[in-house]
Amino acid sequence: MAAGTWWIWAFRPLQLALTGEMGRAGSTAMETLYGARNFSAFRTSEHMNQSSANQDDQRLIALTLEGQQEAFGHLIRKYQDRLYNGMVHILRDQMEAEDVVQDAFILAMTRLSSFKGKSQFFTWLYRIAYNAAVTRMRRRRPTVSLQGDDSCLQLSLPDEGPSPEERLSREESANQLMLALGRLTEEHRSILVLREMDELDYDAISEILDLPIGTVRSRLHRARSQLKQQLETITGEVKE
Repeated sequence: MAAGTWWIWAFRPLQLALTGEMGRAGSTAMETLYGARNFSAFRTSEHMNQSSANQDDQRLIALTLEGQQEAFGHLIRKYQDRLYNGMVHILRDQMEAEDVVQDAFILAMTRLSSFKGKSQFFTWLYRIAYNAAVTRMRRRRPTVSLQGDDSCLQLSLPDEGPSPEERLSREESANQLMLALGRLTEEHRSILVLREMDELDYDAISEILDLPIGTVRSRLHRARSQLKQQLETITGEVKE
C-alpha cells in the first residue's frame, strides 16, 4: 500500500457496514485482484450503468412534471437511503437526518421544473439536502460538541460473508472512524463524507459545496490529513 494512502482503507469497514458492498476505497485492491484489464472493463460497465441511471432519472422527472406523481415516488425510493446515509454522517443525528431528507424531497419536488439536467439528479438533490443540513447545524446551540454522541450511529454489518472475528474487527474500525469524523470540523467532515462515503466526483462536490474544484482538492487534502491524525490519536487511546 502506497505511503500516505493507508488512511483511505479506514473507510472500507464503514462502507461495508453501511451497504455490504465494496466502495471506491477498494478500487486499488480490486485492480490488484482482478487485473488492470478486467478492472477497466468493470469501470466501463459501471459508467454505462450510471448513464442508464441518468436516463431513467430524466424519464421519471419528465413524467412527474406531466403530473404523474408516482414517478417521483420512484425517485424517492431510489435515492432516499443513499441520501440518508450522507446526511446522518454530516449531521450525526438520525432524527435530524430523517427530517432533512424528507424536507429535501419536498423541496426537490416543488422545484423540479428548475432542474435543467446539467448535473446528475442526485447531485442536485444532495445540494438541497446539504444546504438544509448546514442550516440546521448553524441553528444548534454553540455548546454542542463537535465530537458529539455516536451512540445513535451504531453500525450493523451484513449478516452474510465475514466471520465473527472479521465482523468484530470491521465494527471496531468503523466505530473508530465515526469517532474520528466527529472530531473534525464541519467542513472537513462534510467533504470527506461526500468524497469517500457518497463517492461523488470533484465536479459534483464542487457543485454541492459551491466551491471551485481547486478549493475542493485542497480542502479534501487537509481533511484527509486531519482524519489521519485523529485516527492515529484514537488508535493510541485504545491501546492505552
